[in-house]
Amino acid sequence: MVSHMADFLGSTHSEFTVLTVCILVFAAIVAGYIDTLVGGGGLITIPALLAVGVPPIAALGTNKLQACAGTATASLTLLVKKQLRFSDVSWSMLTAFVGALVGATAVQSFDVVVLNFLIPAVISLIIVYFIFFAKPTPDRNKPKVTHLLYRTTAVPAIGFYDGMFGPATGSFFVLAGVSLRGQAVIKASMVAKALNFATNCASLMIFIAYGQVVFYIGLIMMVGQFIGASLGARALMKIDPDALRSLVVVVSVVMLIVWFVRS
Repeated sequence: MVSHMADFLGSTHSEFTVLTVCILVFAAIVAGYIDTLVGGGGLITIPALLAVGVPPIAALGTNKLQACAGTATASLTLLVKKQLRFSDVSWSMLTAFVGALVGATAVQSFDVVVLNFLIPAVISLIIVYFIFFAKPTPDRNKPKVTHLLYRTTAVPAIGFYDGMFGPATGSFFVLAGVSLRGQAVIKASMVAKALNFATNCASLMIFIAYGQVVFYIGLIMMVGQFIGASLGARALMKIDPDALRSLVVVVSVVMLIVWFVRS
């Protein structure tokens, strides 16, 4: 794995064209926008990284670097606009952070092929839930679990997944917030940004420690993430709940198609 990374770093600088930069930045803009609204940006950026030759584990690590810019931008925008309060999400961010640390450590020696069976199953669950069970209303529903149970089970579990792999983590946080905590879909999407920021930071720390981040590519894509997430955060504050619910379904279907195509 280390030798693949060394070979890539030794050969890529001379082959890194303006077109490649444009493709990566555009992919990051689109991913940042979509990820801020409903999640799933990793299913855009990870294939883009693999397409330019980044080794698989390094693609996951580099994706975390650029994704940090998107989730940080979205979270700060929501905090500044008083759409999100840090006191409401701080403990959940901590448990998400811990879960991601464990997941990112585990993936360094884990066969990610196993996830090929898990990801489409969970994405399908998201589609079914938001079509048939999620109510198209801005109002809260009754929580099915306590906040303490939620932040000590579901949140770190999703954090573990994000550290290990990552695509659709935002969508999983939205699904969990709506189905388990009774959050309105827009509120769940806002909270998901803060939790996803925590998991991205934790994962990035581990990937850096293992030398699995291509910094110059990640930094280039951070520009696109900043643009996309800024636009997405502003749209999230204005979007109609029905439209957001429909967007969750559409993006999830697209993610499912992309997953099977690339598999």
